[in-house]
Amino acid sequence: MNIATTITTTDEMNQTLAAIGVRIRGARIARAMTLQALADVSGLSPSMLSLVERGRASPSIGSLIVIASALGVGMSDLIVDDSSTAENAVVRPADQRVIETAQHVVRRLLREDRARAVSVAINEYAPKTASAPAPLSHAGFEYGFVLEGELTVEIDGNTHRLEKGDLISYSSRRQHRIWNHGKRLARTLWFNLGHD
Repeated sequence: MNIATTITTTDEMNQTLAAIGVRIRGARIARAMTLQALADVSGLSPSMLSLVERGRASPSIGSLIVIASALGVGMSDLIVDDSSTAENAVVRPADQRVIETAQHVVRRLLREDRARAVSVAINEYAPKTASAPAPLSHAGFEYGFVLEGELTVEIDGNTHRLEKGDLISYSSRRQHRIWNHGKRLARTLWFNLGHD
């Protein structure tokens, strides 16, 4: 199953990007930060941040993590609707937030448990796509399991080629980047711990 098929319209994607932008802008303003100040802390350009805040650009997963870290919030605070905070034992596909980054990585957030600082997601990497343009670091710890395809994970300059069934784990404070050099879709089950 291709996760992107759950995003039914361009309007739905635009609404999601606009909502993420509004949350970023709200968090920035609540901290009395200018775009330039956020750019300085995050390492992203003010023009890119402005486009993201206005819903005109789709940030990478890596960029969202860096923006969240610069704002002192969890990435989930930027992508999860606050109305979905009820604790349900079962999370149905219709209740799972799906975003596609500018790099065309599709992330289906299966569970965001803020109280326990855990997020669980299925990520789909089309061939030649990556989590971010360059390695980055942020708070937390990650576990990634390859469901299908092949991925390369760079950690502190060392590359690790993963195949179906492989698991990788590392401190998110280490410089890291994930990409698909293969010719087929790669799907992963990813756990981010202590990111808030």
